[in-house]
Order: sequence, then structure tokens, then C-alpha cells
Amino acid sequence: MTKLVRRQYESYPYPPRDPAEEKQRLLTGSPSHLDEVDHYVFGGRRDFSAPFRALVAGGGTGDAAIMLAQHLADRCPQGQVVHLDLSGASQDVARQRAEVRGLTNLSFVHGSLLDVAELAPGPYDYIDCCGVLHHLPSPEAGLAALTAELSPDGGMGLMVYAPIGRAGVYETQAALRLLAPAEELADPKRIDIARRLISAAPPTNPLKRNPFVADHRAGDAGLYDLLLHSIDRAYLVPELIDFLAGGGLRVASFIEPARYDPSRYVSDPVLAGRMRGLEPEQRWALAELIAGNIKTHVVYAVPAARASTTVAGLEAMAKPEAIVPVLREVAGPDVAKDVKPGGVLVADMYGLPFKLAMPRLAPAILSRIDGQTSLAKIRQDLDAEPDGFARQFIQLYDAFNGVNRMLLRIRD
Repeated sequence: MTKLVRRQYESYPYPPRDPAEEKQRLLTGSPSHLDEVDHYVFGGRRDFSAPFRALVAGGGTGDAAIMLAQHLADRCPQGQVVHLDLSGASQDVARQRAEVRGLTNLSFVHGSLLDVAELAPGPYDYIDCCGVLHHLPSPEAGLAALTAELSPDGGMGLMVYAPIGRAGVYETQAALRLLAPAEELADPKRIDIARRLISAAPPTNPLKRNPFVADHRAGDAGLYDLLLHSIDRAYLVPELIDFLAGGGLRVASFIEPARYDPSRYVSDPVLAGRMRGLEPEQRWALAELIAGNIKTHVVYAVPAARASTTVAGLEAMAKPEAIVPVLREVAGPDVAKDVKPGGVLVADMYGLPFKLAMPRLAPAILSRIDGQTSLAKIRQDLDAEPDGFARQFIQLYDAFNGVNRMLLRIRD
């Protein structure tokens, strides 16, 4: 099976990327956005003037490694990223992307993450492993290899598949194992048969009825990765929690947090009340069961022995001068234009509208968030009464953090 995985990514580097496009834009995502890493792994308190060492394990064509290396180049003069991958073709794409950007803080190691201790030993402050562990013969062995190289004070950003939102994927994979076995047919023929099956399948086919899965429409590499992969497993929330616990890790947060709050999906007050009485792990699991559109789990995890929480929180509201709100990938003044005082902002979360109630001061606060200005300074500029301002900011933060648009830096 491992030979088939290697063959796949040598022939079809994934995701397909054009290095020349690095001149126009930086692709960002989750996990491993540096502001997210700071917020969820280091409590918003990471000093990025100090050395910082990160590993992107199974980095593919480089999305996470390029993003993280660029963020570190901008903010952390002693930051270094190691890109580890078993596909030379995929790694060549990542290397070309780094060259276009002129990144000198990104190095490349060719090989399996199972051999990380020999190929690229730690310790690492942060490890990214996105879309990889679920393609290993033993995900547990892969996780153990990575956690052995993780600093006790560090953390990981992971993405694994989730089964409910991938309805139709596993049925189609099983059908293609019968119609286009890898042992008998060359890859181009298998891709041709897969496309024919998708076209010929009846409208009741579960893949055709799933609007959330579209990789098979984005080219040969996407189709192969989705439907012809030789190793593919998915995790329900409880299974993922147990998997991480087996590697000595615990969940710091799921991304986006609001998607894992089941009360966001219902308006019935009786149901909402019962949901609030559940433990966090139960609420996360329930959200997946009723939402229907969670096709991957993006999670930040930390060693179980670390402090009870590593997530930046509003318990520091007693010292608003220490809190610096950060908007992720959006400019405060631009967002403020779309927000009405006391109104409702609607965020589309993978086909579901999330209605975010805005406090009266929302536009004024948002327009002043620049990632540098403290909450105390924002309140002072608005000449707002402290308790009322605090309540309104908490409401604003809960809404924007829930959809992964607002994070915190804490400057004690």
C-alpha cells in the first residue's frame, strides 16, 4: 500500500499548484496560520523574537509550509520550517514556490514521516500534519513518530477526514476498487473509469447528492486523492479524541469553533438547554452528528501534560491593556463597513448560515482592530464605560472567533 501512495503523489502531486502564482498571492488556511498557532497552542503569549522551529510533516506541494514560513519570515527572524515529504514531485513544487517567494527559512527533507527521528529530528515547537495520518497503514505509528519529536511545551495542527460530511466518498471508493483495481489497471485508465462512473451514476447516488465534496471536479489529482487513494480512513469526533489521547495529546480547539457548538444549529430552547449541559467532548460529537457538513476535522492539539488550557481567553479582561485582538485575514475597517450597530452579520459556514448578533459598538471596535492596539486603548478611544464595553467586546469576540476571524494576543 505504501508503494501505491508514493506512486500516486509522484504522478499526481497534490494539491496542484502553480509556483508562479506566489508572485500574486499567499495562500492561507488552517491549521498553521501563525496567529492561530499563537492563540490555540501558546495562549496568545508566544514571543516570536525567540527561536521557533516548525515541522510540516507530509507537506505535499507546500501550502502549509509556504504560509508558515512566510509568516515567520515576516515576524520571527529566528523562525525555521522543515518540509518533510515522501514525494519528490510534490516537494519540487513546494521548493519552487519557496524560491519564487525568496524564502530562506524553509528547508526540505525527502522521506517518510515515520522516519522523522532519523531524517529531521526535533524537538519542534510546532508540528503540522495535515491530511496525512489518515493515509498511513498505521496512523497510530505516524502520530507516535511525530509526538516523539514535539517539544513538551509545543503543539500540533492536524487535519483528518470526517465520515459524515464525506457521504458518498467511501461508497464510490469501494465501487472503484471493483471496477478499477490498482493492481490491474494503469492510473490514467482508473481515472477514466472513475469519471465514467460519476457521470453514469443515478441521481440517487450519495456522492452526487453531497454538495460539500467537490475535489473530483478539480482535475485528475483531486479525483485520484478523493476516490482512488489506496489508504483512506475517517474519524468521528470521539474516535479522533481517542486517537490523539493514544499519542499523549489532547484537543486544544477545533477549527472553526462555532461548527462544534451544537446549539448553533438549533433554535429550540429545550434542545439548546440540554446541549449546554453536556461535556465539551459530547458537544463536539453532537455537533458533527447533526450538522451533516463536516467533512474534515481541523484541530489544534497539545501534550496532555501541558496546562489545562493553552487557548488565549478572555479571562484576561481584568487587564484589557494586555489583550490585543487580531482579525484573521480581514481588515478591521473593511469589516466594520458591513456591520450595523446591534444588527446581525450572516456567515456562510459550508452551506449553513450562521447568524452573528452584533453589539452596538461592533463597527467602532472593529474599525480600530489592527493587531497592535490593545483592548484598553480601543475602549479609551471610544470613551466607553468599562463594564458595558467589556460585555459588548465579549459578544463580538464570541461571534468572530467562532467563525475563525478573531484571535487574541496576550501581552502580560
